[in-house]
Amino acid sequence: MSRTAVVILNYNGEKLLQQFLPSVLQHSTGAEIIVADNASSDQSIPVLKQYFPQVRLIQLDDNYGFCGGYNRALKQVQADYYVLLNSDIEVTANWLTPLIQLLDGNGNIAAVQPKILSFHHKERFEHAGAGGGYIDSLGYPFCRGRIFDHIEEDTGQYNDELPVFWASGACLMIRSEAYHTFGGFDEDFFAHMEEIDLCWKLHRANQAIFYCGKSTIFHVGAGTLGYGNPRKVFLNFRNGLALIYKHYTNREIVYKLPMRLCLDWVASLTFLLKGQTGSFKAVFRAHAAFVKHLGSSRAKRIDIQRRYPIYPRDTIKRGLIVFDYYIRGKKKLL
Repeated sequence: MSRTAVVILNYNGEKLLQQFLPSVLQHSTGAEIIVADNASSDQSIPVLKQYFPQVRLIQLDDNYGFCGGYNRALKQVQADYYVLLNSDIEVTANWLTPLIQLLDGNGNIAAVQPKILSFHHKERFEHAGAGGGYIDSLGYPFCRGRIFDHIEEDTGQYNDELPVFWASGACLMIRSEAYHTFGGFDEDFFAHMEEIDLCWKLHRANQAIFYCGKSTIFHVGAGTLGYGNPRKVFLNFRNGLALIYKHYTNREIVYKLPMRLCLDWVASLTFLLKGQTGSFKAVFRAHAAFVKHLGSSRAKRIDIQRRYPIYPRDTIKRGLIVFDYYIRGKKKLL
């Protein structure tokens, strides 16, 4: 058994593999490096076999998305700790050690993420994860170092270690036992917000999620879907509703779900005014998809709340991030 396995999920990312895999191999001594391929149609497989023979290759028979791809791949990986690493990430020297030490030193910590900076602007945080993830009282996700489109510069303000609500799926170290206890990611999500759902489940089991500022990586971001891509908008809005429906209590869902729907409509109008008609339509398609799959979501909601009826709320930020950002002008968590 490998103590730590770094698993990179790939789909048609031959150029990203050629660019970023060398840094992973150079700076991940002692870890098993694995690429799980989601049935790529480009030259990813020949590139891996020719240039990276030391990397273990897991070939999946279809594109199962982020969730299904990792679920199938990790069933074939034996390790104490998994590191789910995006293919568009440059790692740094000694990046794994602080993460491993944190999990080794506290058995209650189930998952941890490093500091995530932008590859193209290395003095700034990156959108996906930044300095650790939180949600507000309506379940809207945000990060230290990144709230909506406001990105902070890294001045050492988040060089700490502390509990957070969610750790980014762009670079997520998680105990293998914790991952498999909950069946991995919810494949109905396909991609986006699946790590928040898994972290919420871990909170329900009284396990902690941490951010570790002693480890740094650089993330390109939106390597598969661009930030303004209507498909990405669809997944984020649909999965955001599925997330809160699954985890909020009956009392919470009665008033918080309608509030989320109304704010989503406001967001859709904003897209329309900006001329982003694809994103405008994506919001309503997301709502329709949420309603269509309400039965499946309800079954999962009943199951998780029956097994783990409560969860700690100390890492949920009170108030509304939308109000703080757009009305109060608060651009930073600190």
